[in-house]
Amino acid sequence: MAIQPADLTGGESVYCVNQQQLERAFELADANPESGPKIRKALADIEHGLSRNERAALAFVLIDRLLKTPASK
Repeated sequence: MAIQPADLTGGESVYCVNQQQLERAFELADANPESGPKIRKALADIEHGLSRNERAALAFVLIDRLLKTPASK
């Protein structure tokens, strides 16, 4: 019997990402010579190995962990 994945659509908004944060994230992923290749490789691996629903779950868990973990210098 196949396990049906949980639907991750709908519901109330919990986290907010502003336009500036999103733009900086794309700059880091696309233009930064050190971080860009690492981020693009990780994305390619994730997109190849996980379903859309699994990628959504990973994104939510990562955002939650980032919010709960103090920033390091």
